[in-house]
Amino acid sequence: MDQYAVVGNPIAHSKSPAIHTEFALQTKQNMQYTTLLGEEEHFEQQVRAFFQQGGKGLNVTVPFKERAFAMCDVLSQRAKQAGAVNTLLMAKNGDLFGDNTDGIGMVRDITINHQQSLKDKRILILGAGGAVRGVLEPVLDEQPDSITIANRTVTKAQQLADHFDCFASSFEALEGSFDIIINGTSASLSGQLPPLKDELVDEQTWCYDMMYGKQRTVFLQWAHELGAAGADGLGMLVGQAAEAFYLWRQIRPDTASLVARLRKQMAD
Repeated sequence: MDQYAVVGNPIAHSKSPAIHTEFALQTKQNMQYTTLLGEEEHFEQQVRAFFQQGGKGLNVTVPFKERAFAMCDVLSQRAKQAGAVNTLLMAKNGDLFGDNTDGIGMVRDITINHQQSLKDKRILILGAGGAVRGVLEPVLDEQPDSITIANRTVTKAQQLADHFDCFASSFEALEGSFDIIINGTSASLSGQLPPLKDELVDEQTWCYDMMYGKQRTVFLQWAHELGAAGADGLGMLVGQAAEAFYLWRQIRPDTASLVARLRKQMAD
């Protein structure tokens, strides 16, 4: 049975094993997917040992995505742009190949599951960390009218904006409403809302939070109170997993039914 795993720290909470087990059942793949607690001092040795023992593929999560990137012999274009890797596989010649499926997972969730077009839209992205860097290239591929990156530390937003040919702004300097607002900050994890003006949203605005939870996130609650629709990042989680699964097994699983089931489990 082919072995796969997700490595991170912490890792016990990860939904990845349940997601990939479901994909394997759905597509009749003979594989097992487990968790691997990454160790700060030994991460690289752990990855090498996993593949030396016959492991077929690894997902990488916080805080090891940049270290996985540095380990790779070959990188996909989207991994190069993201500067981080969340999916590893060993090529037949022994090269370690790294990809980043976060951005395409989010874009597929937005455009397929939620049927929101990004083309010709004015898009605001909140945050300038690794999560945002990972999604910028796939969002740009959808040909939006413009992307503005807003961050507390404007210099960080400016660095990303320069690299991806976008606009940068402080939260305070943002003006007017946007078609789509994507929250890539981790503020939702601590129940915080970035300092956003209400004028950024109108009833035509659609909002997306990369985080997800049992309840509506603070960011989505803010948008809802202002009359805007939106969605959280549960579909992104499933979407990036589906993209990794496709990379490993060359078969694309159905995601919509699994997102619905996970949503129901979280509510129970």
